Amino acid sequence: MPFLDVAGHSLEYGGEPTLVFLHEGLGSIRQWRDFPAQVAAATGCCALVYNRYGYGNSDVLAEPRVTVRFMHDEALVALPELLTKLKIGSPVLVGHSDGASIALIYAGAGHRARGLALMAPHVFVEDMGIRSIERVRQQFETTDLPERLGRYHRDARRTFYLWNDAWLDPQFRHWNIEEYLPSISVPVLAIQGVDDEYGTMVQLKSIRERIKGSCEVLELAHCGHSPHRDQPDTVLSAIERFVRGLV
Repeated sequence: MPFLDVAGHSLEYGGEPTLVFLHEGLGSIRQWRDFPAQVAAATGCCALVYNRYGYGNSDVLAEPRVTVRFMHDEALVALPELLTKLKIGSPVLVGHSDGASIALIYAGAGHRARGLALMAPHVFVEDMGIRSIERVRQQFETTDLPERLGRYHRDARRTFYLWNDAWLDPQFRHWNIEEYLPSISVPVLAIQGVDDEYGTMVQLKSIRERIKGSCEVLELAHCGHSPHRDQPDTVLSAIERFVRGLV
């Protein structure tokens, strides 16, 4: 995989840009598995996948911790710089969890995008999500989760606490990005699993009620926090239809 200097850090990326995949809070290029390639093949588009700062083989987090605005930093600084350097004018952003929130901030701040395909997006904090994140912290400290994450990240411990410390910071309880939604005029596809342990349909309700553009909502039964893994055929079909409608 090649590397690119973005916002003062070396980031690993791959592919030619059109669809830009934004991974979840503990995700990486490799954890997407073959999903980006499947979407690219189904839509006839090219796909860009990259590891954010602190993830995968990109630079390891050097700071003691990130701030509660770490998703803002990515959406407003790193992602625009990455797209400018790669000469991507108007991408379709495909975001999962934190990556979906980054896509919303990016588009809501006025940066160009053709559309947003969002899986398990967060626009504010729910108590049940915090409880789940607390449980994951216990699992990280008592099970083989560090070893499993170590298959995908240069420093699994730094990556884990980058995400976990931020979400469990008391100030993060007030994190809310609904202010960005009324400025979003591009089409949105929002996908949510009914059994998601980190968020509920109220997140998608807020998005649908506030954005200017069209918003298709897909609620999936028997589906948790990763719709593209739990319901791959349904999600692939929905994103293919959505992207073809854009291009």
